[in-house]
Amino acid sequence: MPQVANPAHPYLKENKLQRHLAYTTALALIMSGGALAQEHADENGDITLYRVFVGDHADPTVTAFDLTAPDNRWTFETAGQNKLYGVANGAAVAAIQSDDDAVNFFTSGISLHAHGDHSDIEITEPAAIEQTLTGPRPFHLIDHDGKVAINFDQGGYAEIIDGHELSHGELTSTQLKQALAHHGYVAPIGDLWVTSVASDAPVEGDAAPGRIGLQAINADGTPAGEVATCTAIHGEAFSGAYLATGCDEGVLTVTDGAEGPEMEMLEYPADLPAGQSTGTLLGSRSMQVFLGNYGDGLVVIDPVDEPHFRYVELPFRRVDFVLDPAKARFAYVLTEDGSLHQFDLLKAEITNSAKVTEPYSMDGHWNDPRPRLAMAGDEIVMSDPNAGLVRRIATDTLEEVGTIDVEGKPYNIAVVGGSGVDH
Repeated sequence: MPQVANPAHPYLKENKLQRHLAYTTALALIMSGGALAQEHADENGDITLYRVFVGDHADPTVTAFDLTAPDNRWTFETAGQNKLYGVANGAAVAAIQSDDDAVNFFTSGISLHAHGDHSDIEITEPAAIEQTLTGPRPFHLIDHDGKVAINFDQGGYAEIIDGHELSHGELTSTQLKQALAHHGYVAPIGDLWVTSVASDAPVEGDAAPGRIGLQAINADGTPAGEVATCTAIHGEAFSGAYLATGCDEGVLTVTDGAEGPEMEMLEYPADLPAGQSTGTLLGSRSMQVFLGNYGDGLVVIDPVDEPHFRYVELPFRRVDFVLDPAKARFAYVLTEDGSLHQFDLLKAEITNSAKVTEPYSMDGHWNDPRPRLAMAGDEIVMSDPNAGLVRRIATDTLEEVGTIDVEGKPYNIAVVGGSGVDH
């Protein structure tokens, strides 16, 4: 996989939810798929650096650059369009190419190591990892507890990758078998795993089997519990002690119990709009709460306290949304009119809005080129495919603080990095 290097890098060498607020370490500032402005190293060796990885909508390339020094730029070739994820605490980036049956990996060149009262930071150039994965339609990726799990929807298995090895440029993986091939996921829960389960009812033609629930399994794929009903299961996230996943009936939560994974269905309340469901979930790292879609709106989900669901209607349909790990009460939502909204999770309301790009209609194909959001400290980083730009937007004012030209149509995006001491 060829790469084009850059010049030498200058750094080389108010409600119940508040009870769940947790201490946020520097590692929680590492985002995926996911903008504090970079600061130059001060006299004490403190460095803040964010590195952006962008996949083009049409060309099989990934462009990487430093957020406030974009002339530090690298280009990597892949097999197809890339969905990008920062993994292994931001030390690596996964590039999933679902339509081309491939997954590539890169070392990000930024490593953070927590030391209690501070983190050390090591900076090198990003590089392609020589080993790759191939298989039938890789799709959902989950990075949790040192394991990176990628579901191969048409293969009936997930590849389980060692995150520590990946952070050092080595790809080590094993396969976890599923009963039927389907569009789903597997996730680690304690010493076991949970997997989405597909129906064995006959389907017509090339149609995918329906998804019916979630089940605990052993590392060899054998069942370790009964199937918990979760019709049309889709979307998953971790927050605190909980895994949450979307269903037609509600949101199914999973915790690691004394005898294995324990599952509980949080049913949608009657006052939510009928006939809709949650299929995309984000989990906070700093407090035990989830933000999900619910039809065209958003829903804040508290897995512990009632009310479990607080629904918010949006002024236009949602294009993308992202949680703010540095200011844990906030999320940011881009709607199809081109407006970016600051969303307060504790109040479950929009607290600020600003126009940031031209309108992007949600009509059309789900994979049409539309902006994607990621976080880097005090900035939101947004791809803008039609403009050929990556935009930098301040979280406090929602004002644009800079743009970066990217050739082609910048689409999927991941940001890694943070602050640390260069000893």
